[in-house]
Amino acid sequence: MRILVTGAAGFIGQMVVDALAARDSLLLNGTERRIAAILASDIAEAPLDALARRNRRVHAVAGALSDPEVLDRIAEDAPDLVIHLAAVVSGQAEADYDLGMAVNLQSTIDLINACRKMAKPPVFLFSSSVAVFSCAANDTITEDTLPAPRSSYGTQKLMGELLVRDATRKGYILGRSLRFPTISVRPGAPNKAASSFASGIIREPLAGKTAILPVGRDLRLHLASPDRALAYTLHAAGLAQDDIGPDTTLTLPGVTVTVGAMIDTLTKVAGTDVAARINSAPDPAIEAIVSSWPGQIITPRALSLGFQPDTDFADLVTAHMSRIAAE
Repeated sequence: MRILVTGAAGFIGQMVVDALAARDSLLLNGTERRIAAILASDIAEAPLDALARRNRRVHAVAGALSDPEVLDRIAEDAPDLVIHLAAVVSGQAEADYDLGMAVNLQSTIDLINACRKMAKPPVFLFSSSVAVFSCAANDTITEDTLPAPRSSYGTQKLMGELLVRDATRKGYILGRSLRFPTISVRPGAPNKAASSFASGIIREPLAGKTAILPVGRDLRLHLASPDRALAYTLHAAGLAQDDIGPDTTLTLPGVTVTVGAMIDTLTKVAGTDVAARINSAPDPAIEAIVSSWPGQIITPRALSLGFQPDTDFADLVTAHMSRIAAE
């Protein structure tokens, strides 16, 4: 089979491509299939070239998903699995409405239209987010809670979910939208996501740098590690469409932890000197976005389908420390 990964130059995208390239086969829609080729799509050419150099089955498809040539290439290659990770992050989508709509919504429309040209509907994984939800006072909700986003990013992701559901109903794709928890700890530089601090307050102090904390210690977050995000992605690809049913959106489980408990965990694992590098600097704009997100989500359907969360937040910290030690 052939696999397309959009947003392949991003951290999670590179993890997915490398993991797929290391395998000979993958469970797809309930059937084990041999992996013949992996198409890595992104606007950033250098990371794509690096992926292709280290993985012989990876082929770079550089360019925006708005580019007709890129879309024609995708339709011609007719991948059996589409993993759609390309997106503008939450803070950037809030600051630049046009960019968020173009990347988070229009590219999803264009990609689904490319799939409509294929002889056989591909399994289509859409990367959504718990940002589709909102609740009062950072409350606990369930996966059955109706989404009501309070950000442009969450709104765009919700519209994408509905498109995937309808395109699946029409038989164009075999869709499954994954509402990912906030991912922590992400390596690399801070990005413009409203939730960027959830990685920064761990990553930066461990690297000997100062971290800015824009929210209060009582804020709760629904988190998953990068490794868990990868596992969720591959597991979702393997599920049979009949087991998913007409509700193609899956809210994924996570670890619930307060910001204060995150800092306490860092102190316990790495010491007070490391945790002291976190400086409080309240940011009302960020606080307004993330405080409307649920602090905990109960996800019995996802658990019944085999999605297993991290054990606790300490695992996320030690996993990041192991990763940077191995570099």
